Amino acid sequence: MIRQISASEFPLAVGVIRESFATVAEDLGLTEENCPKYVGFVTDVGRLQNHANWGWLMYGLFDGDRLVGYVSLSKGNGGAYEMHNLAVPPEYRHRGYGLRLLDYCKAIVKELGGRKIALSIVEENTVLKDWYAANGFIHTGTKKFEHLPFTAGYMEWGC
Repeated sequence: MIRQISASEFPLAVGVIRESFATVAEDLGLTEENCPKYVGFVTDVGRLQNHANWGWLMYGLFDGDRLVGYVSLSKGNGGAYEMHNLAVPPEYRHRGYGLRLLDYCKAIVKELGGRKIALSIVEENTVLKDWYAANGFIHTGTKKFEHLPFTAGYMEWGC
């Protein structure tokens, strides 16, 4: 079941995010020293509370009472939405949970009258980039930030 999560579930979501993004950090050599703001190093609910205060929509995928996936959407300009932190812990991967969350976001954006979903990824994560491409996203560019040890990649999906 996918549903909006409540503030009381933010600690669970933080755990899912950390666990999910830890594998990417390990694969790419990201550490709290060389990339302290990387989402995989979030430890408190303050970041999610800020996102809620900004109006982000936060969703969890539950297997019974266990949170096994997380994703959020923020509204941009001109019918654009940005998808953030699609996360499925390693032990729950390859069960279609990521695709369920992605398809749910597509349906929500359509329902809200949106016209596209944008997202950013670690460009060097070719497996993830290929997965998004296989699910209808188009690569729109890259940007290298001086403070990040990786290249940011950008992708979009149009309704």
